[in-house]
Amino acid sequence: MSLLTMGVEEEFLLVDRTSGAPADRGSVVLSSAEEVLGDQVHAEFFNAQIEVNSQPTDDCGTLRAELARLRRTVAEAAADAGCRIIASGTPVRPPDRPMAVSGTSERYARMARRYPSLVDAQDGLACGCHVHIGTLDRGEAVGLTGHIRPWLPALQALAGNSPFSSGRDTGMASWRSVRFGRWPTAGPAPLLADEAGYEACAQTLVDRQVLLDRKMIYWYARPSEHVPTLEVRVADVNADLDTVVLLAILVRGLAVSLLPAVAEGTPPPPVPHRQLVQAHACAATDGLRGTGLHPLTGEEISTERLVQLLLAQAAPGLEATGDLALAEQLLRRLWAEGDGAARQRAVHERRGRLTSVVDALASATSGHDG
Repeated sequence: MSLLTMGVEEEFLLVDRTSGAPADRGSVVLSSAEEVLGDQVHAEFFNAQIEVNSQPTDDCGTLRAELARLRRTVAEAAADAGCRIIASGTPVRPPDRPMAVSGTSERYARMARRYPSLVDAQDGLACGCHVHIGTLDRGEAVGLTGHIRPWLPALQALAGNSPFSSGRDTGMASWRSVRFGRWPTAGPAPLLADEAGYEACAQTLVDRQVLLDRKMIYWYARPSEHVPTLEVRVADVNADLDTVVLLAILVRGLAVSLLPAVAEGTPPPPVPHRQLVQAHACAATDGLRGTGLHPLTGEEISTERLVQLLLAQAAPGLEATGDLALAEQLLRRLWAEGDGAARQRAVHERRGRLTSVVDALASATSGHDG
């Protein structure tokens, strides 16, 4: 049996080289980067963002090397345009002027017209990291959507990397989660019985004009609408590549561990939607430094215990893919060095300037952090 593949989408902020504020230079950076990366680089919602996507691979070393290559290439294109890329869920510094919606996509323009109250040109930037696991047929992806729901708050806690927003400390590990949560359907997926249930739900959301199109299904886990994968979209983008690799192998480990239950037709755990929302709120607030909720019972537990339970659930899949030792190693490093939010705050505490936080993020994102 072939291994499931992993693919990662990363959304980056473009910031001015001097001020560190968001820079509306996405179209220029995209034009340059496309010459090297082709369809592996895309515009994002605002012109101060850009997205890259890796090719599917079953090897974590290959994944890491490709993500590093994509980052370096986009960083070079950004440098030519007088800006830098940073991997942060939200901007550290506020924009100097209202941000423009990307002019390269008519779809983004339509979204801005349909949801004007959600498109904040001063404080609306949010950058995520999405992990794709495949190849899966539609029924498998729908089944995994239900079974993986309880474990996503723990993944979110590992990936918190947006403590600052537009010049202030929000007090949270992932302010991106709050900001992006304003969009329709952003949050835990509903429990759907099968592929037909998913198709009916998706079509109803579009027919009733809750959503512009099916690509706007922003559940934290969903069957992808353009590739045969399960897409998990709960994480902030992270400057630290090891964190990204850790997220990818944990998601694949969970998928491999849970697929037998899907194949057997075992119902997903009936975790109440309200409990999941609470668990995600804990993860967004505390990241790795506080408490969370037990994935199944809802009991309050330490984040350390929450991550231990996540690893135990993913362990059979990680053993099958040969990634268990690496997952344990990367988790130890994360506990020792802190999540992205802790690292951003540590830089600010040491140097006292938000521009220093931007500088550190830019160096880490493009691979110059030593």
